[in-house]
Amino acid sequence: MNRPILTTKLYIPLPRSRVVSRPHLIERLNEGLDRKLTLVSASAGFGKTTLVGEWAAGCGRPAAWLSLDEGDNDGASFLAYLIASLNTMAGDFEEAIHRFDSGQASLTESNLTNLLNDISALPYKFVLVLDDYHAISSKAIDEALAFLLEHLPPQMHLVVATREDPQLPLGRLRARGHLTELRAADLRFSAGQAAAYFDQVMGLSLSADDIAALESRTEGWIAGLQLAALSMQGRENIPAFVRAFAGDNRYIVDYLVEEVLRRQPEPIRNFLLRTSILDRLYGPLCDAVTGQEDSVVRLEDLEKGNFFVVPLDDKRQWYRYHHLFAEVLSAHLKADQPDRVAELHRRASLWYERYGSVSDAIRHALAAQDFARAADLIELAWPAMRRDRQGRAVLGWARSLPDELVRRRPVLSVEYAWALLAGGELAAVEERLRDAERWLETPEDLRAGTTEMVVVDHEEWLLLPGTIAGYRAARAQVLGDIPAAIHYSRRVLDLVPEGDCLRRGAASALLGLAAWTGGDLETAHRMFSEGMAGVRLAGNISDAIGGTIALADIRIAQGRLRQAMRTYEQGLQLAAEHGEPRLPVTAEIYAAMSELCLESNDLHAASQHLLRSKELYERSGRPQTGVRWHVAMARLSEAQGDLDGAASHLQEAGRLHAGGFFPDVRPVSALKTRIWVAQGKADDALGWARERELSSEDAPAYLREFEHITLARVLLDKYKRDRADRLFREAMDLLKRLLHAAEEGGRTGSAIEILILQALARQMQGDIPAALDPMERALSLAEPEGYLRIFAGEGRPMASLLEAARRKGVSPGYVPRLLSAIGKAESGATSKQTLIEPLSDRENEVLRLFRTELSGPDIARELHVSLNTLRSHTKNIYSKLEVNSRRAAVRRAEELGLF
Repeated sequence: MNRPILTTKLYIPLPRSRVVSRPHLIERLNEGLDRKLTLVSASAGFGKTTLVGEWAAGCGRPAAWLSLDEGDNDGASFLAYLIASLNTMAGDFEEAIHRFDSGQASLTESNLTNLLNDISALPYKFVLVLDDYHAISSKAIDEALAFLLEHLPPQMHLVVATREDPQLPLGRLRARGHLTELRAADLRFSAGQAAAYFDQVMGLSLSADDIAALESRTEGWIAGLQLAALSMQGRENIPAFVRAFAGDNRYIVDYLVEEVLRRQPEPIRNFLLRTSILDRLYGPLCDAVTGQEDSVVRLEDLEKGNFFVVPLDDKRQWYRYHHLFAEVLSAHLKADQPDRVAELHRRASLWYERYGSVSDAIRHALAAQDFARAADLIELAWPAMRRDRQGRAVLGWARSLPDELVRRRPVLSVEYAWALLAGGELAAVEERLRDAERWLETPEDLRAGTTEMVVVDHEEWLLLPGTIAGYRAARAQVLGDIPAAIHYSRRVLDLVPEGDCLRRGAASALLGLAAWTGGDLETAHRMFSEGMAGVRLAGNISDAIGGTIALADIRIAQGRLRQAMRTYEQGLQLAAEHGEPRLPVTAEIYAAMSELCLESNDLHAASQHLLRSKELYERSGRPQTGVRWHVAMARLSEAQGDLDGAASHLQEAGRLHAGGFFPDVRPVSALKTRIWVAQGKADDALGWARERELSSEDAPAYLREFEHITLARVLLDKYKRDRADRLFREAMDLLKRLLHAAEEGGRTGSAIEILILQALARQMQGDIPAALDPMERALSLAEPEGYLRIFAGEGRPMASLLEAARRKGVSPGYVPRLLSAIGKAESGATSKQTLIEPLSDRENEVLRLFRTELSGPDIARELHVSLNTLRSHTKNIYSKLEVNSRRAAVRRAEELGLF
């Protein structure tokens, strides 16, 4: 995976050489294997990890292990570690790892479904253990785990070990017999087990009365017994100690740790206290923190002495303290040696910096309140964090620093602004840029003094004016302030040296986007193309691939469909050349290509591109499908006569749409309104026009051109129903002004649609000769690029006009093709056709089960085939029916009478 995986989180804890046998609990765990979930829930110190680790190592099934911590509350981190843990069993989850290559994974239902399908395909049963699940506070992760449990294949059994009950549907699982539970009452040591522990593990010979007293006062709490045993070692009067041993668990821990620490030799006591600041213990790291040179031996001795040390790898190089023990040690450190805490964190920070873990170095510097050092580290880490788009981490660090310190550091202030911009907090960006700019405006001889400026990364300091201008341009573009975006982009080009391909390329691209927003498409294409060339030279290949989508969109607006398709193909070729065919942006390209195929009325090719797009979305780790995919699916559904399906896809596209740098020249709400017109929902369509404050008297503007054309459709639909001449005049006046603006701007795609609407409007009045004039112009513009769908989508009225054009001899080679396309469209939407390639018997069985509520794995079991075989049948069905979903396949089959 592209994101680093800490392998120590994936090791099953090694069995201890001396443990108390607990066969009744092992048997309980074994009995739960036939259920979905085993929950081991009890407070700290009850031996949950030890028990489950021992059981997992000998349960007779392959076992995967994941030790969770607070850092796993990020959905992408959780999913990455979950897949990595599963892959430790037999490497059977390599495909899932490939889907994670982009580092953009999230806990979507699609990603979880893919994971469940991977699990269902395994030929063996296994166990997955999630240890320390109490560290998870993310509702999204709870919901994801609940989804996995709801659909869990029989191959997998889940074990959750936690200090508190997770937010899972435990009641439902319990009622259905899917849950095995071990709680504190089950895990407590009995008197007999306590006796075995003291005698066999700790080497203490206690009387039955003393054991009974300790067991009673600790209530069988294993950690309490362990601490008591450590305290008793070497004592002569054990009965007196037992009599003095009292209090609740928290006070017991404080008392016992004090007893344990006080009785340890000074070097060991100091080692325990000083290393308590570390999340993970490693010999050289502990040496650096404590100033000693024997930490490796000390860690081994602590483990052998059952001193609350847990090994984290199979080589016994990395350890951690028992969490509760570490907490108490830390509290004693702060009480006994408060002046040392900051210095210990600083030493840890220095070690982590030396050995390349910058984030840990920064974390310890912040814990030491060594803010100057933390600021230095953050500033130097920025270029890499910016490249890897780690804005959230930078934002968290920056917010932990004193504001005055940040303001004295211009480079850090700009880093802060970048993190805010990346996080969508646009309002706070300008203030941070101004903080940095004040230092640039201050004469050099005045920068020293009580508020001395600090710069660590001098290369970034020299480039700061151009960087600031670039971020201002980006912010302005997102906010829609095009004049400001243009101004600051040009300033970048004035300030940044010729060799800085990335900054200059980004500025040129922003100028291209600004021209696109204004409707100057040729300038937009030229500037954006130059910008992407610079970005590509800088090595930012993923952005260069993504840029091909914008370039193709501009060509489509110009009516150059063939060039647009070549541009998409170049983007795919670039991705393949750099080994990045699974980038999310390649999924966008395939979705966009499907719309071009649809325009040429090749519904089969459009469907295939959408299938490929969906597959790439899922593999990339992004949400299953993006806005463009749903828009393309809506257009395909509409072409297949499924207006309800089209509306559903547009609803989802609207939900996902979040804005961005590209101008929104085809708003989803306008696309949805066109479906409403086709469905006869005139009131909804008029409501949209009012909500968008659209008027037939508006001055044409490219950014609203698509909406105004949609408004003209709404007015003409209303005229067709009401026959109010006012509506007709408003629509025609609007179309006339829109046509003039589109032709002036070279926007042939819009011009063709406007001319078609003018022709259809004249046809509504029965004036066929007047309708043929704009129709001829539309045909002359559309024929060279092979437009079909833009005509065929108008249905019967367009067929009548084309018949009139054919009688007149207009476009004799083109009009018959259009009439044929309309005939096929109407036939496909209204009649039961015979498939060109019929379904096989097995495919018919799969199709029949598509109508049921059975899931994919359920269907595979019903048919006694593997999940991979089912996927092959499904792909064939989709291809033959020219659809892209199970629901659409059922609907299409019903239309064709296949049931």
